[in-house]
Amino acid sequence: MATYLDFEKPIEQIDLDIQSAKSRGDDDAVRILEENLEKEVAKTFKNLSDYQKLQLARHPERPYALDYIRAILDNSYELHGDRLFSDDPAIVCYIGEIEGMTTIIIGEQKGRGTKNKLKRNFGMPHPDGYRKALRVARLAEKFKIPVLFLIDTPGAYPGLGAEERGQSEAIAKNLFELSDIDTITISIVIGEGGSGGALAIGVADKLAMMRYSVFSVISPEGCAAILWNDPAKQKQATKALKITAEDLKELNLVDDVINEPLVGGHRNKKGAADVLKRYFLEQVKELGSLSSKERLEKRYEKLMNLGAFSTKEEESSKDSGSLTSFFDRS
Repeated sequence: MATYLDFEKPIEQIDLDIQSAKSRGDDDAVRILEENLEKEVAKTFKNLSDYQKLQLARHPERPYALDYIRAILDNSYELHGDRLFSDDPAIVCYIGEIEGMTTIIIGEQKGRGTKNKLKRNFGMPHPDGYRKALRVARLAEKFKIPVLFLIDTPGAYPGLGAEERGQSEAIAKNLFELSDIDTITISIVIGEGGSGGALAIGVADKLAMMRYSVFSVISPEGCAAILWNDPAKQKQATKALKITAEDLKELNLVDDVINEPLVGGHRNKKGAADVLKRYFLEQVKELGSLSSKERLEKRYEKLMNLGAFSTKEEESSKDSGSLTSFFDRS
């Protein structure tokens, strides 16, 4: 049975009416209701708030990494283990083919149902998972296989065992080594991109976000608890954090926004998989036209240009003519 969010209730009612009309065999009513549904979807999803987009990113029926892997990867074979400690089920690695092109996909998997959520640790990887991801990425580099990273995690696992095994070191090493890995790498936020847990597989030639995904240094609930000592202010925190795909594209922190179906990937999984696959193939073709040196230089330039800031002193100097003139006066 489909799960509907609060703001999707009008859509739920029309869906129920369509089911009822179909059961009665009333084709005219079905046609009218489907037209009404299309209008309601356009009205609802074209005016979403940041918090509503966060809800969609966390929707329990949203496609997870394995959903995309099964939809777009042929002749797939799973690669296990970090060769150091264990095989972390929160990160999955597969090799296979996309339209005949050998491809490796590395993704964070949340799991559905209590048993699978526990198995996947709710999509929160341990250091073993990040080391597995790096091992497989290095394998891809050896054979010049393009890599597709699928980001979907509330964050890296913060438990004692993860800290004892070097969680922060594992994330930092991935950031460092993936920055100059010599093969085509494309990273896509498919749902929730949380903190360093997302960044650890987010350093790539191209970083994109699905339309209803989010990417943030901290969860809105955590931000609200720290800033206002009130986790209930998550809506305010969501807006302040600028975590939506549109916000991050405007800030030049991601390269592209992938237009998944307007109604959302949770309602049209095939449509979401198709646009993700098309984006990946287009970017591989574009990046494949560059030499390794050119591609690595572009990646380095992109990473070095991330973020910007100014100080009050700099703003004052701009008003007076230059930074030098500001210090001369002081």
